[in-house]
Amino acid sequence: MRNVATYPEPLLRRFTTDFLLRLDASSEEADIIADGLMTACLWWHPGQGQGLEKLVRYHRRVRNGGIVPAATMEWVREGTSTALLDAGKGFGYVAAHRAMARAIEKASETGLAMVGVRNSNHFGIAGYHALSAARKGLIGWAMTNAGAEMAPTGSAKAVLGTNPWGIAIPRQGHPPIVLDMALTMSGKGMMRWLDREGREMPETWALTPDGRRTTTPGEAMAGALLPIGEYKGYGLSLWTDVLAGVMTGALFGTDVFQDDRHFDVGHQLVAVAPEAFQSREDFDRRLEELVTQIKSAPPIDPDQPVMLPGEREQHRRRERLETGIPVDLTTVEKLRPLASELGVDFFTNPP
Repeated sequence: MRNVATYPEPLLRRFTTDFLLRLDASSEEADIIADGLMTACLWWHPGQGQGLEKLVRYHRRVRNGGIVPAATMEWVREGTSTALLDAGKGFGYVAAHRAMARAIEKASETGLAMVGVRNSNHFGIAGYHALSAARKGLIGWAMTNAGAEMAPTGSAKAVLGTNPWGIAIPRQGHPPIVLDMALTMSGKGMMRWLDREGREMPETWALTPDGRRTTTPGEAMAGALLPIGEYKGYGLSLWTDVLAGVMTGALFGTDVFQDDRHFDVGHQLVAVAPEAFQSREDFDRRLEELVTQIKSAPPIDPDQPVMLPGEREQHRRRERLETGIPVDLTTVEKLRPLASELGVDFFTNPP
């Protein structure tokens, strides 16, 4: 992989935690956010923009008041299987973490729980929050709205966000099945990566500002992203904005992410106990029967076996824990002066 340097995970985790503490995050907040960012670094391509580069945004937005470290988060509504958290402009990772913890607690008693969040910020990778439920033996579903980058079908104007989903399903004796996806074909982070490398992108990714499809990333950077599954992805993004934005009281549509000092992002965190519908033994057995059917499907390419959602990320995580995490050199150079300003030991010079 070009334009990256590789570093051991413990070194990057320690740097991230120290960086956040110097931004006045609490110890709890720093640990939650660092774990989320390290998960992104271990799972994904650095061009997807969910790793250490987020520290640059956190630094800017803490300084301008858009993110409030150690924010007072208030539970403003509480039902038997629902709740609503006002995040007080705090870190999105922390707000979503607390909301999923409350959903897990309620679903363990009622079988199903849904917890909304308003007045929050970017919550990181959706699969990270869904995985919290799966680790407790529940099915987790995490979703959020985001800044307008997707054009509704039939238009070239961005109205809806990538509005990502994370879904995690627990398996007995195996890692959970984890689906983590944006509702657009790709994000602008990968488009910027390909543009820097002089490579083309699929014409299904984005439109130019005048509505043309293109394979040239630079032509589409000022345009709108295209949804997964064409009109189907558009519909799912709309649905997500209703649940996460309209229903929670957060901003929605073209208003989210527009004011750097007031994102007011909305999330929904859902937890489901399989035991609410059948015995746990039956659920586990039936799930493994389905997995067996899927994994036994003959691959088109014998060298590319059929995989479950999240399985590729599990392999990548194990590999990177052994060999190191690739970090975009552009990110390294952006973080260097910020680390100096905060008095944080920089993780190292690029090897």
